[in-house]
Amino acid sequence: MHPAPSVILFTAFSGLGFGLLAFLGLGLPPVGGMTAFVFYLLGYGMAVGGLLASTFHLGNKKNAIKAFSQWRSSWLSREGIMAVLTLLVMAPYAFEQVFLDTMRLQAFGILGAIFALITVFTTSMIYTQLKTVPRWNTPLTPIIFLLFALAGGAMLSNSLKAAAAFLIALGALQIIAWMQGDAKGATGDSTLETATGLGRIGKTRLLEPPHSGQNYLLHEMAYDVGRKHALKLRVIALLCAVVIPVLIIFAFPVGHMMGLLMIVLHLIGLLAARWLFFAEAAHVVRLYYGK
Repeated sequence: MHPAPSVILFTAFSGLGFGLLAFLGLGLPPVGGMTAFVFYLLGYGMAVGGLLASTFHLGNKKNAIKAFSQWRSSWLSREGIMAVLTLLVMAPYAFEQVFLDTMRLQAFGILGAIFALITVFTTSMIYTQLKTVPRWNTPLTPIIFLLFALAGGAMLSNSLKAAAAFLIALGALQIIAWMQGDAKGATGDSTLETATGLGRIGKTRLLEPPHSGQNYLLHEMAYDVGRKHALKLRVIALLCAVVIPVLIIFAFPVGHMMGLLMIVLHLIGLLAARWLFFAEAAHVVRLYYGK
């Protein structure tokens, strides 16, 4: 699929923001006053900023409000509702830490942490549910989304041992997901025969393309990324998001500067991995175009 920058920024930054809020809700790090204010500003800023970025690709921005009305059937609607609930539930706990320098309302923090991870899960399910996109339609998709959020949140909250564990698990599962996606091929088990329903009478081929020129479906749903280009980005994603941060955690004393370097590298790797997540995903509608 054609990777829209707004969706990449949305899934990356909202995941990091809710990941950090999950750790803050658990009391990690145990901070108060202005230090707590900076942490919550970062968490809320990335979570809300990511959600706002998701509206950039809407043709009519007013349609964003409709995302809250279809919660019975839409993961997008569930995501919006859970995001708002998380931010509201975390607010009393954040207010207490920042202005009262106490943590008596930790029940709100724990509930907010659970809601934050559920929000990330609902985001992942927007893509996981799509059987028409084989690379997304796998149980690994929500796990990887959650691991990116947890690993990023752990690094931002200075929970380095937890960060290392999440990063190692993330690297292993991301490699498996790429291998499984490559093995499935662009359209998985779907073929031109199954797509048209003509397989019962033999091999099916296109007599001519449905369109003589480019169109929206070809541009958005049949986007192709070169294999060499994809391989380079996979290496960048793994090195920056996983390998180098883990090496930093185990090989160096992680102060402010080293911690900043680790987080910036992880973000670069996350953006590369998320770009690939969209660019390598192919919709089965491409079968009708001989792709």
